Amino acid sequence: MFDKYRVKPNESLKMIADKFETTPEAIKSINNIYFDSDIRANMELIVPKNKEQYFNYYTIEAGDSLYKIAEKYNINPTLLANLNGLNMEDYIYPNQEIMIPKAGYSYYITAEGDTLDTVADMFGISKSDLVHQNDSIYVLKDQVLVTKRK
Repeated sequence: MFDKYRVKPNESLKMIADKFETTPEAIKSINNIYFDSDIRANMELIVPKNKEQYFNYYTIEAGDSLYKIAEKYNINPTLLANLNGLNMEDYIYPNQEIMIPKAGYSYYITAEGDTLDTVADMFGISKSDLVHQNDSIYVLKDQVLVTKRK
């Protein structure tokens, strides 16, 4: 779902976004970065992986709230906020881009104390299936894990 990426010297946010088939706004949102100029060489960023597979992107419009967007897409508002590195109280602004989870998948954001066993049991799948469906698993707090719904 996500990869870590180390910024190379003279690399712009646009170049990184193009490399991962996403937008600068999405990378800024995931990493809580406000300005393109905040990117520095050797900085570690979280970048979306398999963008087309697990998420759609939505551009915030005037009057939107996380609650309204979650209702529109029939998803849990807390999950929507967490997937985008936001708190429910955070301000969202027009033209900001956020990830919307696609239907047909189950999403889980890990919590402290989770193990492969507990997460696999929660999804009702084997550990090997969990690992196969999520290329990188650290089982650290706030990691997003996805499985295909049966």
